[in-house]
Amino acid sequence: MDYLDTTYYFDYQSHEIQELVKEFISDTITPKEKAIGLYLKIRDEWRYDPYYISLIKEGYVASNIAKKTKGHCVDKSILLIACLRAVKIPARIHLAKVKNHIGVERLIEKFGTNELTPHGMVNVFLDDKWLKVSPAFNEALCRKCNVAPLDFDGENDSMFQEFNNKGNIFMEYLEDYGHFEDVPLDFIFNNMKKHYPEIVMQYKGLTEIKL
Repeated sequence: MDYLDTTYYFDYQSHEIQELVKEFISDTITPKEKAIGLYLKIRDEWRYDPYYISLIKEGYVASNIAKKTKGHCVDKSILLIACLRAVKIPARIHLAKVKNHIGVERLIEKFGTNELTPHGMVNVFLDDKWLKVSPAFNEALCRKCNVAPLDFDGENDSMFQEFNNKGNIFMEYLEDYGHFEDVPLDFIFNNMKKHYPEIVMQYKGLTEIKL
């Protein structure tokens, strides 16, 4: 698996994805520069929103996500992967469980916990090595939470910060589910059923969760 294929979910040949990457289609831009530029674009131009979750496969197609103005971590990871593959940079989805410690009042109210799962991130292949990057939290949200925006230098992993700017604990990685060749929708939905059974039952039969 070279992680460059277009798939049902990573449909980078679509008009929406081609529009997103057109400024990066140039031999004068290095793969590292393309990866950094696309990371920042997806990080900041789609506002992070964990309170809307699609319950149908169409909601996890990159070209459909591109039409929105916001998305949760899995959405933004899918979008970044499609864009990276569109400029011939291998990329794949990586899932985990995390625990957020800052600005969690609404999270706990809606989800019953400050543990978020599955948390989506991206593995990107640059200079013969795989790097983990997390494009979820846009810059404006980070400023609001007094956390430095998570940057990516194209050489090192870009993982959530353990502490905020005041030294308070911000984010914990609780469990690593590993990487997947394509969007593992069954795994995602089963994971949600296991960790948020009341929410899933409440929205059973519907196409989306809006909290």
